[in-house]
Amino acid sequence: MTCGLLIQVVTFLIANRMNGLMSDLGWLSLTSGCLGVCSVCLTSQGNIMTYAFGFAQVFTYTYLCWTQRFYAEIGINIYYFFTMIYGVHVWRNRMTDTEEGKVITPRSLSLRTLLVISTATIAGAWLTGWGLAFWTDDTQPYLDAFTTIPALVAQVLMILVYREHWYIWLAVDILSVVLWLRAGDYCMAAQYAFWCANCLYGLRRWSSLHSKQ
Repeated sequence: MTCGLLIQVVTFLIANRMNGLMSDLGWLSLTSGCLGVCSVCLTSQGNIMTYAFGFAQVFTYTYLCWTQRFYAEIGINIYYFFTMIYGVHVWRNRMTDTEEGKVITPRSLSLRTLLVISTATIAGAWLTGWGLAFWTDDTQPYLDAFTTIPALVAQVLMILVYREHWYIWLAVDILSVVLWLRAGDYCMAAQYAFWCANCLYGLRRWSSLHSKQ
C-alpha cells in the first residue's frame, strides 16, 4: 500500500512540474488515486475495510470521468456504489478468524465457467463500444467499453468472493492505463498501473486463503 501511495504522490509532483500550477482536478485526481490504492490493497488482503475507501473513491472518480465524458465509466461507478452496499453484507458472512485477523474465505470457479463468462464479457464489451461510438460523443468509446463491461463482471465475482475475479481485473487495469494516458491524466494512469501489480498479489493471496479452507 505504501508503495502505491508513493507512486501516486510522485506522479502528481512530476505532472505538476511539467504542466505548471496544478488545477483543482489535479488534486482531486491525486485524492481519488490514493483512495483507490487503499481500497484495492485491502481487497487483495481480504480485509472488509476495503469498502470504506471504495465508497469514497467512487464519488471522486465519477466526477473525474464526467469531466472527460467517459459515460460508461460513470455508469459503472454508480453500479459500484450499489453493489458495494450488498458486498459489505456478503463479506461479513464469509469472514473467518486467522492469526492475521479476520479475512474472507474465497471460492473458486471451474475453468469451463470462467471461459463462458469471459467470452460473453468480450462480446458485451464490443457491442457496448459500438453503441457508445454511434450514439454518444464518448472520446474513447471502445476503450471505455472494454474497461467497463469486464469490470461489471469482475465486481460481481469479487463481491461473491470468487478468486478468479483477479484475472478480469488485471485485463481491465491494463486497458485503463492506456485509457487515462490517452486522456493525459497521469495520476489515474499511475493508479491503474499499480493496480495491475496488486492484481497479481491479490490472486496469489486469495489462492493461498482458498487452499487453507
